[in-house]
Amino acid sequence: MKKAFKKILNIVPRPLLIRLSYVVRPILAFTLKGDTFTDPIDGKSFKSFLPYGYETQRNNVLSPSTLSLERHRLLWLYLNEQTDFFTAPKKVLHFAPEQAFYKLFRKQKNLDYTTTDLFSPLADVKADICDLPFEDNQYDVILCNHVLEHIPDDTKAMQELYRVLKPGGMAILQIPQDLNRAVTFADDTITDQKERAKIFGQYDHVRIYGRDYFDKLRSIGFTVVEEDYTNKIAPELVEKYCLAKGEIIPVCFK
Repeated sequence: MKKAFKKILNIVPRPLLIRLSYVVRPILAFTLKGDTFTDPIDGKSFKSFLPYGYETQRNNVLSPSTLSLERHRLLWLYLNEQTDFFTAPKKVLHFAPEQAFYKLFRKQKNLDYTTTDLFSPLADVKADICDLPFEDNQYDVILCNHVLEHIPDDTKAMQELYRVLKPGGMAILQIPQDLNRAVTFADDTITDQKERAKIFGQYDHVRIYGRDYFDKLRSIGFTVVEEDYTNKIAPELVEKYCLAKGEIIPVCFK
């Protein structure tokens, strides 16, 4: 079952995958029910998580119940334990809304919650991140996770995110990042999809971010906290929640 599901994840278009998951997810959750690993988003436990990845498969990372990955579970823990995201009134803008969060955030009565994306069927507003149809200083919280690596002009996208964030507001801008790489790598001459997947990790990624990502955000105007939250969580919980040890959450303030 794991191998079959892995193939589906890698070849089915994302909008269709979202629809299929509503049917498949309960079956997977029932089949893998156990007590070895726990998804902190919904509190459900399993004997194993599912594999996931494009060029390189990561084992035991995809939750059978919420379809969350390591980064989603880490962000959930951070928002829940270190912020007032779930309690205080917030005007929230969520780019490319993840299915692991979408329904839960929508139900939060304290959130004035708007989703946006060019293609996602979950988007309230169809918009280009480099030319947003929102006024300046609108949002208390912006969530834009694993989006910027797809955007050719990420500088313009960052400027737009900064523009629509309220003074004092918080933006969480997660990206796939190689912390062993000092400088971000991009090469527009690589156009073959298989070659792009091999080099960038996914056919539609346009760069590999290095450690200089945080300084680029600062150059836009953000105050950036490089939050290594897995080091603040008990090691046994890092393992139980299937988190990626050492993953950095870029927490940005205006």
